[in-house]
Amino acid sequence: MGGRRFGFIRARKKACFTQESLAHALNVDPTTVGHWERGRTEPLPYKRPKLAKLLKVSLAELEDLLAEGTPRAAVESAPVVQRGAPGTTPTTTPRSGLLLPIMVNGRPVLVPLDGATVAASELGSLLPPALVADDEADRAAHAAEWDTVSPLSRRSLLKYGVPATVLPALGLDELQRVSEAMADARRHFDGPVLDYFSRQLAACKADDGTLGPAKTLPLVLGVVSAVEEHARDVKPNIRRDLLRLGAESAEFAGWLYRDVRDFGRTLYWYDRAMEWAQEANDPAMQGYVLLKKAQLAFDEREPRRMLSLSQAVRRGPWTLPNRVQAESVQQEARAEVMLGATADAVASKLDEARQLLGARDERDCSLGAHYNDTLLTMQTAICYTEAGAPRRAVELYDESLVEDRFSPRDYGFFLSLRAGSLALAGEPDEAARTGVESAARADSTSSRRTKQELVRVLEYLRPWGNRPAVVQLGEVVAR
Repeated sequence: MGGRRFGFIRARKKACFTQESLAHALNVDPTTVGHWERGRTEPLPYKRPKLAKLLKVSLAELEDLLAEGTPRAAVESAPVVQRGAPGTTPTTTPRSGLLLPIMVNGRPVLVPLDGATVAASELGSLLPPALVADDEADRAAHAAEWDTVSPLSRRSLLKYGVPATVLPALGLDELQRVSEAMADARRHFDGPVLDYFSRQLAACKADDGTLGPAKTLPLVLGVVSAVEEHARDVKPNIRRDLLRLGAESAEFAGWLYRDVRDFGRTLYWYDRAMEWAQEANDPAMQGYVLLKKAQLAFDEREPRRMLSLSQAVRRGPWTLPNRVQAESVQQEARAEVMLGATADAVASKLDEARQLLGARDERDCSLGAHYNDTLLTMQTAICYTEAGAPRRAVELYDESLVEDRFSPRDYGFFLSLRAGSLALAGEPDEAARTGVESAARADSTSSRRTKQELVRVLEYLRPWGNRPAVVQLGEVVAR
């Protein structure tokens, strides 16, 4: 637990903010600001540029204010910092071995580890092979290579909000380039740096279904933070591509917050994605964000908004891949059954969606690349359940819900929907057993969206609440 950050509190008062007014300006809860001031938590990286601006301090000064509440153990484990005259850059004296960036209460700290310890632990699989060589002399040479990255460069990486979890993925040359870009965007933020952040985002998307949002969000927010901090400084020929990356990153951040059912932040990031897509003149992304907002409307049980947003996707002044159009048509069908239409009444729309998905598409676009026939079948099953035909939905789940076709998170989510359909079809024991299996996947991937669906399943199962399988599901969901 950290200590009181009196410097932060004084800066807030000097800027004429109460905890409540500062929280409102940052779109956070007032208790969150209180936790910052008591050293219990840290502002997320993407919040820091705006927070510094509101407090009328630089980002470096904000970091110093937040350092006041760093736990004693973290301070003792950090590298030795030599402070020079006021206004000069601190120098870092590395201890022997490798300085490993880790997060302590949300704050990056460089922890010294000797090469032998790294090589003998699971960290060896996370770091560049050159830094965990078997031979002691090789390790020393590579540690010296690491030391050629100047303390200023290391400080730049940590100062500007790139989560420490990204650093092991960088080779030394790439680390130097990215850190220079953070320190001087106009001079150094070029194509290779942009490519690096694009690769990080692609890796996040690939791992999301296995790792879950808790482990994926920090890196995604780091990419967004880089865009927010440097878009105004980069060269004009880089700015548009950077904003495109920002829009893609913000859309993905919105999805991750949707998975943890933080709908306020979900909408915030979808709005940011829309703004950046408009500024980057990326009309296809604008249409795609509207589709994502339609999906959010489904989660919030707002069928009229879901319908109008889905229709807007298809009417907009953009050209979208067939797979995105197919998902939009399916969303229209689902919204209509939520408003009272029968399954037969929307059959033609579901057929249209399948035809669009199967049609050849000449457009080379990554939007909606995950959408396929299996996912459309799952969403068609959802549509049937909403239309009061759960037995037809169960048949579709039994036909296509195969574990190796999905990520662990998505498989768990669709299991929860199958459990709901089974409950509505009058099969309580099978529904409960399916729900227990779903809950295990939800726990391993931190998917609150899946857990919320299981709460709904328990409502469906209330008439059979005394059955052993249903009791077990209730206990699992309550954990």
